[in-house]
Amino acid sequence: MMKYLQRIGRSLMLPVAVLPAAAILMGIGYWIDPSGWGADSPIAAFLIKAGASIIDNMAILFAVGVALGMAKAKDGSAALSGLVAYLVITTLLSTDSVALLQGIEKEAVNPAFDKIGNQFVGILSGIVAAGMYNRFSHVKLPDAFAFFSGKRLVPIMSAIAMLVVSGVMLFVWPVIYTALVSFGKEISGLGFTGAGLYGFFNRLLIPTGLHHALNSVFWFDVAGINDIGNFWSGTGEKGVTGMYQAGFFPVMMFGLPAAGLAIYHAAKPGKKKQVASLMLAAGFASFFTGVTEPLEFAFMFVAPALYVAHAVLTGLSLAIASFFHWTAGFGFSAGFVDFVLSSRLPLANLPYMLLIQGLVFAFLYYFLFRFMISKFNLMTPGREEEGEEGEMAPILTGEDKFAVMAAEIYAGLGGDENVTSVENCITRLRVEVKDMEIVDQERIKATGVPGIHVVGENSLHVIVGTSVQFVADEIERIRG
Repeated sequence: MMKYLQRIGRSLMLPVAVLPAAAILMGIGYWIDPSGWGADSPIAAFLIKAGASIIDNMAILFAVGVALGMAKAKDGSAALSGLVAYLVITTLLSTDSVALLQGIEKEAVNPAFDKIGNQFVGILSGIVAAGMYNRFSHVKLPDAFAFFSGKRLVPIMSAIAMLVVSGVMLFVWPVIYTALVSFGKEISGLGFTGAGLYGFFNRLLIPTGLHHALNSVFWFDVAGINDIGNFWSGTGEKGVTGMYQAGFFPVMMFGLPAAGLAIYHAAKPGKKKQVASLMLAAGFASFFTGVTEPLEFAFMFVAPALYVAHAVLTGLSLAIASFFHWTAGFGFSAGFVDFVLSSRLPLANLPYMLLIQGLVFAFLYYFLFRFMISKFNLMTPGREEEGEEGEMAPILTGEDKFAVMAAEIYAGLGGDENVTSVENCITRLRVEVKDMEIVDQERIKATGVPGIHVVGENSLHVIVGTSVQFVADEIERIRG
């Protein structure tokens, strides 16, 4: 079950990666016309509406992205089927259709059906479509119907399957929606404390990939909160809307890079150069783009106590920002780019205070990490006992950097005889092997990757960082 949920989390990375485009377009538009929201500038209006076209249709992107990511083969018919499945359920369960099906006035329809076009239904549509692709993409029909065989059959079966799903959801969705709204209200009703609890659990769920499910409740329009969409569209209350985003900026832009500095300073003298290369790259990614996994996975499993401390500090950061009503927002993640783009949005409130808070959190992260590493002798990168981790490989440069790295990683995995599949998300290689005992983790770690996470009897993740796509491409060439 956990593995299946992780696959969904990985599939969500494709549509989520589209958000920076919306952030750039809307951010520039609001920067040009921060008070009129496009009303006083045709250029600003053009950019804002272009960005809104992405934000407002995230559910469709989720349906297409999940269908493509969950299908056994990355085929266009799977993506098309995701769109078909989404269109079927959102049309059948629209307020007008439900009123017709139930024989009641439109005003009497459960308000849950006003929100049927949400990311939860998008994800569900993608899952159903992927299931239909995996089941029917190779089915051969009798000659009379041969035109509809194989991949052409998948969208048809997806539409039929969604008829059944829609029938079930007609009764189930109001219950699910009410439960989601209640959960969101329980947390959001706690004010800054709720924001802190959300931040804490957001970080704790990172290793499993289930943080996406939690995020969807607060960031998107699943439970009526829609913190990201409302913040960027200017719909909400200044100083309040954005409370589930703002507190991440001090952590990602300042706290985690400071944690990386602490890890570097705690490394043994002979390994500082290699650790510096790793921490500098991971820290810059966290600061500039808000991509934190390369840095987090560097200590997540070797020093779990540090990761728990990181989760607590993240919760504290969100609580403080919410308490003082300091708000900024992001389209992708809480890095420098999104901070700059969102700082002039109509609902941004004293965003510069988040920078001051960030400096404070940089000190907190640095000194707490240094204390815990020293006090409890935590085996963070560069502190391993001699021979325990093996010597880190020299940092590779030039055009063959990723080719050499991929060759070493693939050899460490056991090569063609042991590797059954290799996929990648935004920062990790997700690998299936026949025999975990054959995997040479020391050889893989010697390439300088931030970490390795064994997630099952035959499954492991190799944390590479934001350059994972290039490594994955080289491995695909090796596999032929």
